[in-house]
Amino acid sequence: MLEWVGRFFWPFLRIGAFFLSLPVFNSRSLPMRVRVILAVSVTIMMMPVFPSASTMDMLNLAAILVAVREIVIGLAIGFILQMAFAALVFAGQNIAYSMGLGFAAMLDPQLGVQVPIISQVYLLFATLFFFGLDGHLVMIEILASSFHALPPGLDGIGREDVWNIVRWSSSVFSGGVLLSLPIVISLLFVNMALGIATRAAPQLNIFSVGFPITLLLGLSLIWLTLPIILHRFAETLPAAYEMILKLLQS
Repeated sequence: MLEWVGRFFWPFLRIGAFFLSLPVFNSRSLPMRVRVILAVSVTIMMMPVFPSASTMDMLNLAAILVAVREIVIGLAIGFILQMAFAALVFAGQNIAYSMGLGFAAMLDPQLGVQVPIISQVYLLFATLFFFGLDGHLVMIEILASSFHALPPGLDGIGREDVWNIVRWSSSVFSGGVLLSLPIVISLLFVNMALGIATRAAPQLNIFSVGFPITLLLGLSLIWLTLPIILHRFAETLPAAYEMILKLLQS
C-alpha cells in the first residue's frame, strides 16, 4: 500500500508544483481546482512510466524533506520556462515607455500585476506560438524524463544548479533588451528629431504633434518586427529546454 501511494504522491507533488509555475497554466484566471485536476490527471497517465519508488514512512522527517525536494524541482522546471516569457514582458515595457504608452497598462493574469498593453500583446502571440509548436507536449515529456534522471529521494538540486538558474534568469534582461532594441532606437531618433523641431520652432506644440507620430510609428514598427520577435522567442524555447535537461542531468 505504501509503495502504491508513493508512486502517486511523490510525482504528484512535482507535477503540481510544475503546473503552479508553468506559463499559461499559472495564470490567476485559471482556477486552482482546474490546475489540481490537471496535475492529478497527468500524474495518473504518467504513472506507468515512473520508476519504482522506494517505500518510506510518510510521517517522518525524511518524507518531509523529500516532499520539499519534489516541490522545488517542479517549481524550478516551470520557472526556467517562465523566464522565456518574462523576456517578452520586459521588451514590451521598454517599447511602451518609448512610445508614451507606459500609462496604458492592464492586469497580467499570470503575474497578477499591471503591465503595459504592448507586453500583453506579445504574451498573447507568444502563448499561441508556444502551443502551436507543441511546447506543452515537450514540457510534459521533459517532466516525465525528470523522474528517471531525478527519482524521488533525498538527492536533489545542488548549489551549482541554483546558481545556474539564477544566471539563466539574467536572460530576462538581456533578451528583453535585444528584442526591444530596434524599436527603441528608432523611436529615440524620432524623439531627437522632434526635439530639434521644437528648438527650431518654439511655437510648435510638441505634445500634440509628437505623441501621434511616436504612437503611429511605434505601432507600425511593432507590426513589422512581430515575426522577428516571435522567431527570436522560438529560438529561446530550445535554450530553455536545454537548461532544464542540464538541470536534471546534473
